[in-house]
Amino acid sequence: MSVNTIAQKKDLTIEDCELGYYKGLYPERLSALQWLPDGLSYSYNSGDSIVIANLKGKKKYISKATLLKADSTLKYMPYVTWQDPETFIYFSNGKYKKYNISKKIGTTLVSVPAEAVNMDRHSKNYQVAYTIDNNLYLATSRKEKAVVSKSSDKNIVSGQAIHRFEFGISKGTFWSPKGNVLAFYQKDETDVADYPLLDITTTPGSLKSVKYPMAGQKSEYGKVGVYDMLHSKTVFLETEGEKDHYLTNLGWGPAEKRIYLAEVNRDQNHMWLNQYDAVTGKKIKTLFEETNEEWTEPEHAVEFIPGKDNEFLWFSERNGFMNLYHYNTEGELIGQLTDFKFVVQSIIGFSVDGSKVYIEATSEDAKENHCYEIEIASKKFRQITSEKGTHHCQLSPDGNYILDTWSSVTTPNTVDLIDLKKGKVTSIHSAGNPLENYNLAKVEFLKLKSKDGFDLECRIMKPHDFDAKKKYPVLVYVYGGPHAQLVTNDWLGGARLWMHYMAEQGYVVFTLDGRGSANKGYDFEKVIHRQLGVAEVEDQMVGVDYLKSLPFVDSKRMAVHGWSFGGFMTTTLMLKKPGVFTTGVAGGPVIDWKWYEIMYGERYMDTPEQNPKGYEEAALQTKVKNLEGNLLMIHGTVDDVVVMQHNLAFVQECVSNGVQMDFFPYPMHEHNVRGKDRVHLMTKIIDYILKNN
Repeated sequence: MSVNTIAQKKDLTIEDCELGYYKGLYPERLSALQWLPDGLSYSYNSGDSIVIANLKGKKKYISKATLLKADSTLKYMPYVTWQDPETFIYFSNGKYKKYNISKKIGTTLVSVPAEAVNMDRHSKNYQVAYTIDNNLYLATSRKEKAVVSKSSDKNIVSGQAIHRFEFGISKGTFWSPKGNVLAFYQKDETDVADYPLLDITTTPGSLKSVKYPMAGQKSEYGKVGVYDMLHSKTVFLETEGEKDHYLTNLGWGPAEKRIYLAEVNRDQNHMWLNQYDAVTGKKIKTLFEETNEEWTEPEHAVEFIPGKDNEFLWFSERNGFMNLYHYNTEGELIGQLTDFKFVVQSIIGFSVDGSKVYIEATSEDAKENHCYEIEIASKKFRQITSEKGTHHCQLSPDGNYILDTWSSVTTPNTVDLIDLKKGKVTSIHSAGNPLENYNLAKVEFLKLKSKDGFDLECRIMKPHDFDAKKKYPVLVYVYGGPHAQLVTNDWLGGARLWMHYMAEQGYVVFTLDGRGSANKGYDFEKVIHRQLGVAEVEDQMVGVDYLKSLPFVDSKRMAVHGWSFGGFMTTTLMLKKPGVFTTGVAGGPVIDWKWYEIMYGERYMDTPEQNPKGYEEAALQTKVKNLEGNLLMIHGTVDDVVVMQHNLAFVQECVSNGVQMDFFPYPMHEHNVRGKDRVHLMTKIIDYILKNN
């Protein structure tokens, strides 16, 4: 007698979903994948080894045990950057170290204090800029510690990102190409209000104040300093305009003599690209200006073309989509390089002779990301990556090859080597599906139409044993705001594992990227200006109407959940569309935009004085009497992004008006709940929905 057996698949647990990275439930990646400087080999970390592979796939390994012989202090396998094909640099125990793979010799290059943060090392001369508290320092291979900018006034902050990381700003120091000069941000926060956060880990509890500039109030004042290494001297750029305007997207000219700065007025509807003398700090000229009725938001610095010290590329949405424009340093437009009806995301490199530029862009399918080659002179372009999905590429130093890391809704992490001359594609990594033995939801994409005719990308997830004859409750997961895209053609369709868990509890899980969200162009985004929560709600209701039209949806059992802007959307839907959802769970929600930060809030809403009607319409604490159904509000108690004043004010209005709702704080967590406590968070959210919906 023969017996055929089929292994039964497992069900995900919430712990699997939230700690899945540590459980091996995410596709294997080539960690720290990068080219070596000769463009003939690439490296990545695998376990306790650095793997170096040549273009034919031949590999050699550098083990942790080998490195320990040169550096006994090494505690874990480091991430490295290559100086040349024989030498890499890594950071360990407060030291930047160099290791020669042939000689197997390690050398300490630069040491920084244990309390140093915001470290920024120049790639060639080993100098390291870093901050301690609010001050900026410099360490060199000569073991000197230079003070770049130090002040006893805690309101003066140097070497850190300014403007609360808006406008693409991610750091506060900017090395010149050869490393002879360091530009840095400095901000004066004297007039910015202090905001108290309660620390419950001390006895008694103590207050930690952070600077938080709320919409319509006084802001920080930015400056740009320029530190000359040779003369140990700092000058500040002599910027013009109001002192609370924005200094964004700092870029160096190739000869280290010029600095280019995109300056934006506080109203964020006028941008000037200005050129400065890096030696004297004096403004030389304005190259060009951009204005817009809604907002102008530069997010990329000038990108100079190799071999042409007076020509650069500039990102702009002026024609409705983020495209590239070709300028010279006199401010003359040489031409529009790309004229895509989709979004250019980034420049990944140039050919060695500077005749071609390689970029990433969404393609006509906004759910995807692809690599393109563009001839600068002719403007001819071709798409390099062909497989449907989300691709992120690295160009080899010699401009001949690309390492393409990609995935799709059905394809786990994959890495291809692309020969740009021959067009040959060689697979060098294809991850297995770590979830093949688990029951997962069925993920489908679809498009709906907004009332003004825009395509709205949607994702619908159904239980693995879906039966169209049954009725299923629904969870709508929402974000809905700028700079975010939830529906993407990458692994699992952009969905989190907990959404698969939710589907397996017998739910349809639905997500719609409405107007205002990212990667669909300026017209798609701008409709939210001065009226946050209007068009976004309209679009979510398009999704609701679609769900109600499905014969397998139980329209009397619909729940909604989101975090941050998604928390604002969840609360808005519960209050402005009462009765549609039986249950809502809002995490870290904005309740009143007058309590949100200046840089983001005023871009989309202007100030409360300029737009009182818009602020009143969007304020949710004044609408608590509309609440029907169950609402759980969640907040981290030391959230410095959406401060807990939002949630507490909402709770107070509910108390004052006799409206029952639920509130749960996460002590000592910031804008999101991370680590092992996230298992508790998602258990709380899912249990609340299952119980009440």
